[in-house]
Amino acid sequence: DTLLSNLDRARERGSTARQRLDLPQRYGVLTLHRPSNVDAAGSFQRLLDAITDVAADVPFLFPAHPRTAAKLDEFGIALPASVRVVEPLGYLDFVGLVDGAAVVLTDSGGVQEETSILGVPCLTLRENTERPVTCELGTNRLVGTDPQAVRAAVRDALDSEPQPADIPLWDGKAGERIADVLLTDLS
Repeated sequence: DTLLSNLDRARERGSTARQRLDLPQRYGVLTLHRPSNVDAAGSFQRLLDAITDVAADVPFLFPAHPRTAAKLDEFGIALPASVRVVEPLGYLDFVGLVDGAAVVLTDSGGVQEETSILGVPCLTLRENTERPVTCELGTNRLVGTDPQAVRAAVRDALDSEPQPADIPLWDGKAGERIADVLLTDLS
């Protein structure tokens, strides 16, 4: 409900953020924060190398979680200009930028939901998800962290038409349904 009730504002903020960040028409968004992806230097570097490879086709904006930014510094990982690391963004700016993205790579559960609602292709860089409906009916695909699989999935997503999600009950009316249940139970 929060996303849908703020979508117009998020789209407006996203447009402003795209201009402020001087993003091209076609770009991707990357978010990584899970310890399994960022805490081991070798695996983190391999994952970022795969993303760097596909960033030659479409640049990525990487709003880095403070923990992730600290790991980039600790491991001495430098990324090319095509993978642009920025400070974390506010919710409306972030959602607006995701809404305009050609593809999103993430290890975040919430982002899997947001991309499905927005109809934006999402590649989840994990072996599992607590939100399987986003893979079954949404725009999300579990890719894992194998560099070859990541490269192939990004190229496939960029070459395919986005498929709109149709997840039952994800219509922005959860609050109304909850109120109806409470009123029925209380009467």
